[in-house]
Amino acid sequence: MAAFFAPAPSAPGSATGPTATATGGAVAAVADSTPVPTSTTPDPPAPPQYPWHTSIASTSFWVGQVINGASDGSQVFSTYDPQWETNYGGCDGVVTGGRCQAEPRTAANGFFPTAMTPQQNPFYLDLPFDDVHNKTARAERERVIPWAHDPRYADQLADGSLMKNHWVELSKDGHTCFGQIEDAGPTVYSDAHYVFGTHDERPANKKINNAGLDVSPALNACLAFTHGYNSDEDRVNWRFVDETTVPPGPWTRIVTTNPAVRSASTG
Repeated sequence: MAAFFAPAPSAPGSATGPTATATGGAVAAVADSTPVPTSTTPDPPAPPQYPWHTSIASTSFWVGQVINGASDGSQVFSTYDPQWETNYGGCDGVVTGGRCQAEPRTAANGFFPTAMTPQQNPFYLDLPFDDVHNKTARAERERVIPWAHDPRYADQLADGSLMKNHWVELSKDGHTCFGQIEDAGPTVYSDAHYVFGTHDERPANKKINNAGLDVSPALNACLAFTHGYNSDEDRVNWRFVDETTVPPGPWTRIVTTNPAVRSASTG
């Protein structure tokens, strides 16, 4: 808040001091009654601070990936975007033998893919709360999502996703990176207790080493995962962050803004 100070009094009889009047041959100082302006603009609210989730097992996934035998394993689409691969710009990696495969990423080009040009942010992830197509999650999202009633998200609250495109800070062994939520999972889709918990709750997922999120190849490399793309052994710390606090980095080179698409069956 801006500070305001009363003007220091001038020396008696100063030509630049308060207005002078003659009284019996003496000069008397008359206080200046001009009101001191005050500010009526309140300080902007501080960005919200969200709690950390620590040592969470993470797997990796990528746009265009297809996992044989998995009912929800195709990343050609996401729960928020039925045309995810098309809108992203293609396979987030390299196509080998007709299949979309992950590729090594390096800091030299900001961990971006080398064989294609993404049209959306390659720093993406998922969390197990689908507020669009999971009926449980959608029914409780106004109550559990901390930013649900922030005026900036009014359109998403009315008819969209409060999760899609939201920013997350991730850290691992001294590496800090940022990404946007672009899908839901792994395997669980209404885990509000874990996702929005304030006491470092554990994921409800009991599969793939109780993994609590999937990260993209860009985030995998940025965080220096040590077990590759097909492992559930790497662990990360993560927390939600307000978009105004996201620092510049390769994750802000392209920011995904397209809204979620609801299927007709969800009403």
